[in-house]
Amino acid sequence: MIYTSLPPDTLKIPHLRKTLRILSGLGLVLLGIIGLIMPIMPGWVFLIPGLVILADHFPPVRRLLDWAKGIYEKQKEKNAG
Repeated sequence: MIYTSLPPDTLKIPHLRKTLRILSGLGLVLLGIIGLIMPIMPGWVFLIPGLVILADHFPPVRRLLDWAKGIYEKQKEKNAG
């Protein structure tokens, strides 16, 4: 029997769901890096969601996002004041 998509019970397996999230995050980061190099597509559109997905599983990525949020908040306060 050939499935065109995953059966609904498949995503209830925690290991498979975690693996799919990590692979999708890595795929988005890879597309984002390609987009930063090539002028055809904007890379940040793929890079930021990929990093957000990976931040749930990798502490260094979480620290990178927290650092970027801190810089954003400082600039926001600087521009508002």
